[in-house]
Amino acid sequence: MTLAADFPAAIRRSSDLSKHSAEVFAEAEDHPVTVTRRDGESLVLMSKREADARAELLHIAATLITVTLDDGPLTERMASRYPWMYALSAEDRQECARDLIDAARASFSTHQPHLAIAKLTSWRETATAIAAGLGSQPVEWLDEDDEAGSDTVVERP
Repeated sequence: MTLAADFPAAIRRSSDLSKHSAEVFAEAEDHPVTVTRRDGESLVLMSKREADARAELLHIAATLITVTLDDGPLTERMASRYPWMYALSAEDRQECARDLIDAARASFSTHQPHLAIAKLTSWRETATAIAAGLGSQPVEWLDEDDEAGSDTVVERP
């Protein structure tokens, strides 16, 4: 998903939309398209995925702005807005807060919502896995020297 700095780079006339709708729709699936009209304000045609990503990025921005208005350490302010962070260790909460802010800054400056959304999703899923007890037991790795056809039996959980 790309998001041009000055919004859509593709510009089509409304007559293109009526005469070549399949072509314009295909273009709008790749990136937002400005549709100009003689009788009114220009419109932007984009995929729902693109619109949803923009809305999610605005939600992240609103949350981060709210966090800056609260008192206390950054990590605690972030966790108050994203309670799933409490499933993380104190060190991981600090790293998470920093990662989320860095990813948001990158998203805002490059107009790429997926950077912040992916980072937020990744940390939330990590916290969910930790809360579910995954990763609390040591991993038993198979010996790398085992041959592919060996008789090693792995028990089902």
